[in-house]
Amino acid sequence: MAGSPATAAPIEAVPAYSADLFADRLPLARRFATLLVTDGMRRGLVGPRESGRIWSRHLGNCAVVTELIPTDSRVVDVGSGAGLPGLVIAIRRPDVRVDLVEPLQRRVDFLTDTVRALDLGEQVRVVRGRAEEAAVIGAVSAAPVVTARAVAPLDRLVAWCLPLLEPEGRLVLIKGRSAAAEVGQHRDALRKAGARDVRVVRCGTGLIEPATTVVVARARETR
Repeated sequence: MAGSPATAAPIEAVPAYSADLFADRLPLARRFATLLVTDGMRRGLVGPRESGRIWSRHLGNCAVVTELIPTDSRVVDVGSGAGLPGLVIAIRRPDVRVDLVEPLQRRVDFLTDTVRALDLGEQVRVVRGRAEEAAVIGAVSAAPVVTARAVAPLDRLVAWCLPLLEPEGRLVLIKGRSAAAEVGQHRDALRKAGARDVRVVRCGTGLIEPATTVVVARARETR
């Protein structure tokens, strides 16, 4: 069985920095980590190797992007998958409401069960659908912040996310070390899609290693 002791890496110990990241919500973060490496692994959303880096590669990596999210905001997480970064954002920031947008039913089922298990139903909503369809049919209203992590190449991702963004809102897209090269490669396409002020920032510097690389952009005032 996937996730059995014979196939899964030992579960990573909770890093000391997690107390600073999650404060009194750390027990909730620990419960989510456990769900990821048990139910999430069993359902095929998390690979067996990820249990050994569930905090350093996943929860910590996602939690630090909340420094880019305004107080009392609303976030749409596109292609939420196992809830990364959307559920981590909700756990760290109880002032933020989150819509998790995910097209695949098995992932939607996991997200729905996890939101219920963590008692986050007042803060988090799960929406089944593709981002490019959600805006058209009105399943998700425009938000001040739209996030995504490892969903698609930057040009396609920005085209999907911008229609879900309020005017002057902010895209917060978690990317890897090649983020700057990807921005350069797709700069013309990003401009044509309506993105402006595109830049690469690093979140969590001095707290987690490596820091999280994020592509930040805003929508043009008139799209």
